[in-house]
Amino acid sequence: MQKRRLGRTEHESTVVIFGGAALASVSQKEADQAMALALGHGVNHIDVAPSYGEAELRLGPWMERHRQDFFLACKTEKRTKEEAAEALRHSLERLRVDHFDLYQLHGVSELGELEVALGPGGAMEAILEGREEGLLRFIGITGHCPATQVEALKRFDFDTVMFPLNFVLRAHCSERNDWEELLKLAKEKDVGVMTIKAITKGPWPTETHTYHTWYEPFDDQEAIDRALWFTLSQDVTAAVIAADVRLIPKVVDAAERFRPLSQEEQAQLVITGSELRPLFTD
Repeated sequence: MQKRRLGRTEHESTVVIFGGAALASVSQKEADQAMALALGHGVNHIDVAPSYGEAELRLGPWMERHRQDFFLACKTEKRTKEEAAEALRHSLERLRVDHFDLYQLHGVSELGELEVALGPGGAMEAILEGREEGLLRFIGITGHCPATQVEALKRFDFDTVMFPLNFVLRAHCSERNDWEELLKLAKEKDVGVMTIKAITKGPWPTETHTYHTWYEPFDDQEAIDRALWFTLSQDVTAAVIAADVRLIPKVVDAAERFRPLSQEEQAQLVITGSELRPLFTD
């Protein structure tokens, strides 16, 4: 599987990242099978968060045995120093590790949240102290609004960013979901770029959900190929695998066969995306 440099971290991450959200509500046996598949195909980067159900606990046994095989990234939705410090240590305990390679402010989509997290008594104070103590190496930010992350990069020297990028969003480009300025700024600052929702088709059309994802994913191999390859054809490092263990084999397969889409192929795909309902709108 192809690897790409994750910005200034210098880590060569595989083009797909194992998303811990897929392990939120599965048994240890199912988690073991998913992790064995990922490791067997060379996936070397894990992204997890305490908000992902039992994921940290399911990954713990694997981290005890394979910590050196993975770039381990975790996140916090806490915005104050005291809460973030407690969350950081709790995640380390649950994952059975002594440090994270990357620790991220999670789900920061509004400027108000950013201001609290970066302000006096905010979560960033705890994260910086954690870095000084050797509990984490790099600092990142994630969210669903690229415009907020542009502002974040202007206010703090983040090492990585993570945000949604797929062809359906490109077909319905808006001020809130346009990622072009963020990609440009990230490149200027040598910030590692990770994407989410690469194989998202749109919101679930009915109350019946056939996957554990909170959005409807593409699930046939050809559609997954096109969607993932579009995302990886942009100036990004990697895409996080969708949050359902049943989709992991297909996404890994698509990643191993990745080829950049031409500008014409991308344009044609975006046209098809205009017929679908985007997950994020203004």
